[in-house]
Amino acid sequence: MPLGKRTPDSFAGLKGEGWEVLSADAHQRKLPRGALEGNRFEITVRQLSGDIARLRERLERIVAGGVPNYFGPQRFGRDAGNLEQVLRAAAAAEAETRGRSRGRGDQGFMLSAARSLIFNAILAARVETGTWNRLQPGDVANLDGRGSVFAVEAVDVDLERRCAALEVHPTAPLIGAGESLARSAVLELETSVARLFPEAETVVRAERMNAERRALRLRVRDLEHQLDGDVLRLRYALSAGSFATAVLREIIGLQDALE
Repeated sequence: MPLGKRTPDSFAGLKGEGWEVLSADAHQRKLPRGALEGNRFEITVRQLSGDIARLRERLERIVAGGVPNYFGPQRFGRDAGNLEQVLRAAAAAEAETRGRSRGRGDQGFMLSAARSLIFNAILAARVETGTWNRLQPGDVANLDGRGSVFAVEAVDVDLERRCAALEVHPTAPLIGAGESLARSAVLELETSVARLFPEAETVVRAERMNAERRALRLRVRDLEHQLDGDVLRLRYALSAGSFATAVLREIIGLQDALE
């Protein structure tokens, strides 16, 4: 099951194998929910091949413009197992009234996968139209690195400037209960794409989860790279809730791993 399309200007032809985390350190104290500001990643890609001459240009474009903020394949479980649970839960929801989940255990993973699937599809549609990184009238904008959002009735010069500077981003819904802040063509797109996934909508609605918004664009901070033969070492920082694979898919050929 496809989980989202790549951007049209992805770094075509560059492939790599054997990416790995160089190190990871455990913290001694439990991290409260919402306390994580972000993560830093150190990743090694081995057996790199392709148009190496375009690599630095592509990395510069990522720093300047960010990448599509896709949920990574790990959100959907091994062999998309969380999505299989969505199908089973949707069938059960049609036959009985379900109580609200607390979002824990396998049930929580399944619900997250359902919402992430629809988000990725909406993001892919915005990538197709070239609007994933540009505000549209009727959008709901997100302040970079924060949960604050606001409705965009019209896109003025100041909003265009702030969006170009990666200070604000357009968003898409994590579906749930409550009226959407989106309007006009943006709302029509989000609604029409969500309807393509009736099973995912069914399980989320049955659990009466509150709707949320997530930025369509991911800002990549402190991006550094080192190229030694066919070995590429990457370092970068991302805000909380983001996936390192969203950046990797724009640098190397990870499409097979994301479908």
